Amino acid sequence: MGKNKLIKFTEMEGFPHVFQYPYDKLRANSFDLKGRWSEAFFKNHNPIVLELGCGKGEYTVGLAKAFPEKNFIGIDIKGARMWTGARESFKAGMTNVAFLRTNIEFITSFFGAEEISEIWLTFPDPQMKRHSKRLSSSVFMELYRQILVPKGIIHLKTDSRFLYEYTLEMVKVNRLAILSQTEDLYHSTEVDGLLSIRTFYEQQWIERGLTIKYLSFVCEERQQYVEPQVKIEWDVYRSFGRGKRNVPPPHFTNIILPNLNDLEA
Repeated sequence: MGKNKLIKFTEMEGFPHVFQYPYDKLRANSFDLKGRWSEAFFKNHNPIVLELGCGKGEYTVGLAKAFPEKNFIGIDIKGARMWTGARESFKAGMTNVAFLRTNIEFITSFFGAEEISEIWLTFPDPQMKRHSKRLSSSVFMELYRQILVPKGIIHLKTDSRFLYEYTLEMVKVNRLAILSQTEDLYHSTEVDGLLSIRTFYEQQWIERGLTIKYLSFVCEERQQYVEPQVKIEWDVYRSFGRGKRNVPPPHFTNIILPNLNDLEA
């Protein structure tokens, strides 16, 4: 690990609003704030909103500044990036923001039933080869419903057409209520204070001419979330500065659908 990263990790250890729980630490010690974030940390009963894969934390901090009546927690495993937002919010004395360094797969170890009101997925890796790793897959939907309030809201903001179309199909096949959708956020009527925050990488994608997609929907109770079976073309680019991908032909996203009558209404 580089010296600069070590310095950032050490500094974050002194931030009272940062919790670093990679797998080895979680395995050794349970997380004592689970189900107690409101009273034990935030000291209020305002809605709690998560940003998963928060990166540098710009969106977490930006939302917390814009909506002081809500509490925000940014989650990512890459602490060196998270340091940026953690340091900014610490220096600003913000009391409605926190950061959690851990794997998103362990999210139910940190939050209790109905503890979260909304979840933001901001520019996650589309994981085109592995549907189980996509943050909007049925695998993660099963986790989200365990911690979200009834009718909790999920937001997806992405530059990836593949992930946007996949998520839209997942929402449709599971009969979830769509609240808002657009394939070109900044040339639509959807832009407001909630959506106008731009991260460092988002601004780079916009300058490359990529459109930003947005989808929000309700995470409703289901007996079982299922995967869509649909052909979706892969994105033709990598992350900023990494060139282009070899584009395979359209493919199915894997799992055969069960009888939709088995889904709860």
